[in-house]
Amino acid sequence: MPISDVSGYDPGHFGRVYEDLLKPAILNAGFHPLRADDTNKTDYIVIEIIQKVVNSAIVLCDFSDRNPNVMYELGIRQAFNLPATLIRDHQTEKISDIKGLCYTEYDETLCVDSVQKDIANGHLSGIKAAIVPDEQQVSPDTQLLLSVVSSLERKINAIDSRADGGPRFFRIIEEKVEFGDTLEGEIRNDVYDSNKDLIGKIVDIHPNEEEIFVKKQNGKVVSFHARSIKSKGLSVIGF
Repeated sequence: MPISDVSGYDPGHFGRVYEDLLKPAILNAGFHPLRADDTNKTDYIVIEIIQKVVNSAIVLCDFSDRNPNVMYELGIRQAFNLPATLIRDHQTEKISDIKGLCYTEYDETLCVDSVQKDIANGHLSGIKAAIVPDEQQVSPDTQLLLSVVSSLERKINAIDSRADGGPRFFRIIEEKVEFGDTLEGEIRNDVYDSNKDLIGKIVDIHPNEEEIFVKKQNGKVVSFHARSIKSKGLSVIGF
């Protein structure tokens, strides 16, 4: 969603949308809300945002004011064929490229009655990932785009990886993984992120490459490199 002040809206408007409307609706739906400016203030904030766009169980996209950053991040999410929920306020014009997708509207005035109604009626179940029919052929341009974007997550692992002296966020000793908190994991153990949220189960360990592979609940397998910032805070115990 837009984070900074936007022309045509009162100062701090989208902060109030998040705090008064979206956050309560997300919590009511049983999810943990996290916005881009809630991430750690580091040089890697863009990387963190992309990681969360790809790895989160559900992404809520508020394309009010037709913010280009929001549309870019939605494109990444959809390129990975992952579920997202789209919303916009009443004053934002429709966008032709996504007019065929389902979305929910809300009252940008944020008056108490409308906020309570929007929270109660909020649909956060997510849009099902698109499925290409068997008989439909994907164009070469689309195949190239999907190939480039799907390699993004693998490239994230390499960012901040240094040949010598870089920090390791876990160590592989024989067939076990020793994480930064000294807890050890092995194949079939559950792995948790720095927020103690479940990522998935360890399905493979590559000692030579200092890399582990984790199968998420949706069946997708993701890799973690020992020196990647993405691996910071990984553990086998969630609290």
